[in-house]
Amino acid sequence: MTQLLRVAVLECDTPVDPILAQYGTYGDIFENHLNEGLQTIETPVKLQMTKTNVVLPFAEYPKPEDFDIVLLTGSKHDSYKDEPWILTLLRFVQDCYTVHHKPMIGICFGHQIIARALGARVGPSVSGWEVAVEPFYLTSAGRQLFGKNEISLQMMHRDVVFEVPPECVNLGSSLICGIQGLYIPKTILTVQGHPEYNGFMVSSILKMRHERGVFEESFYKDGMSRVDKPHDGVFVAETMTRFALGMLD
Repeated sequence: MTQLLRVAVLECDTPVDPILAQYGTYGDIFENHLNEGLQTIETPVKLQMTKTNVVLPFAEYPKPEDFDIVLLTGSKHDSYKDEPWILTLLRFVQDCYTVHHKPMIGICFGHQIIARALGARVGPSVSGWEVAVEPFYLTSAGRQLFGKNEISLQMMHRDVVFEVPPECVNLGSSLICGIQGLYIPKTILTVQGHPEYNGFMVSSILKMRHERGVFEESFYKDGMSRVDKPHDGVFVAETMTRFALGMLD
């Protein structure tokens, strides 16, 4: 019997033009990414996605009874700001956690928003940007969850989570970022990296930010030298789908 998995994707940004033209919105990207992860699941699963751009004024959030799990995407916006749409997003996350008891997945900005909603401090890292494929070393909780000592993911962030929220555990750390993921069994799964990104996506963002003067030449070249390195994006997609289906302890 086929199991239905209803995922509400909260799109916290619109991809840059080259990514949007080739892969669609972040909701589209995650639909493809989760379907990749589902290919490893023994039980047949039908993925049903709703996609809401929460940055837009008067965005209509999905109703809790209409989804099984929420996924918050990455974003160019700052998770520590008090912009109206961010405050609305924080309240929604808090309600999912405390009132409706809906499990949540957070990616990059989504990781930071979930941490902030649960009471942690977020903000810019004093160590600067972390970009392209980078490894992070798993904690004991991370090793138990992923079955590995380290994971490599595409990175594209300057903001970080500074504290582990109550009830959560930290999944791993890198030289740039001390909290690379958060976990509460059957409740919260986040990663600071981008399992959904590929080399084309990251190189497109690097080029745009280099052209705008955000990344200086040597930093840009270093990042571009690492965009096509092997990474564990599909493996993390598998873990995300197993989490969404309640298969993880």
